[in-house]
Amino acid sequence: MKLEVAILGATGAVGQRFIQLLQGHPWFEVAELVGSERSAGRRYRDVSRWVLDGSAPESVQDKIVLPLGAKLRSPIVFSALPKEAADPIEMELAAAGHVVCTNASANRMVADVPLLLPEVNPSHIHMVAEQRRRRGWSTGALIANSNCTIMPVVMALAPLREFGIQAISTVSAQAISGAGHPGVSALDILDNIIPFISGEEEKMSAESRKMLGDFDGTRFEDLEAVVSASCNRAPVLDGHLVNISVRLREQPSLEAVRAAWDGFRAPDPVPSLPSAPEHAVLYLEQQDRPQPRRDRMTGNGMTTTIGRLRECPILGYKFVALSHNTIRGAAGCSILNAEYLCASGYVEVFADHPVPNRQKASLASPV
Repeated sequence: MKLEVAILGATGAVGQRFIQLLQGHPWFEVAELVGSERSAGRRYRDVSRWVLDGSAPESVQDKIVLPLGAKLRSPIVFSALPKEAADPIEMELAAAGHVVCTNASANRMVADVPLLLPEVNPSHIHMVAEQRRRRGWSTGALIANSNCTIMPVVMALAPLREFGIQAISTVSAQAISGAGHPGVSALDILDNIIPFISGEEEKMSAESRKMLGDFDGTRFEDLEAVVSASCNRAPVLDGHLVNISVRLREQPSLEAVRAAWDGFRAPDPVPSLPSAPEHAVLYLEQQDRPQPRRDRMTGNGMTTTIGRLRECPILGYKFVALSHNTIRGAAGCSILNAEYLCASGYVEVFADHPVPNRQKASLASPV
């Protein structure tokens, strides 16, 4: 018997990615699907237009979609809601005792909400205890994962914190799936690059400093670094590629930077969690890699690939990083966060739950 989970925004593109990745998960089982007023009360097969490869799993086809605000039984809730719908429903569910893992931006920068990426800031999970103390929650919690574009940036920079990160400059080429479905008009994106994505550049600055910063037991301390971001929409289906320049206080050699990436490992129990890839970051030697089409599915879409490390005449170092935006940058990261919460004792029903096969297993591979 597996632990039941619910998905908010289950008919949307990220909600569908949750369903796809949770198919066959060794710990979790999709029990409840929540959608808009238009979808509520109808079978999932009748209200969802499947936009991923293949088709929706048979296990969810005949489930009745619940309305937002429905009383849920699942202890873990994954949110793929848009920002406007996420506030205040996510907080209400956490207050009711659910552990909510969200992709929405509504609560990412709230002072007591962890912006969690287990390989990068595993200690931030312990804000859950402080969150519960402040809000008077006994079993509920709200945990966010970051904007999908900052994901490859923080993954690539985390191993370099030992050298003292002082300044970061990023220029993104973001996939159209990052805009949701139906997303960007074909007349706008075909044969084109759009050099503006509303709100993205501000998120890149604020979220990166929170994630790469410290946690002192009661509050987060942002990384003291200057961050500049330029965000662009590119005609690619999946995979956010970011050109990164960074100034490091200790001015290590290029070889030392490579060694930091090659030796990067998350602390236990993160590497043994079902959704954790073998390599959180992987450097590619080819001079023209990473590329979205060729490298976004590395590690079942959970590995950040890096390439083209070289000297930068302005900041010192520059390179390219790539993450799959709807897997590592969205649903896959939320699932990994939930696994980490279970393994760390923050999902109390998990401790005594007869979940089979707690050993290492892979996310269901997208078909």
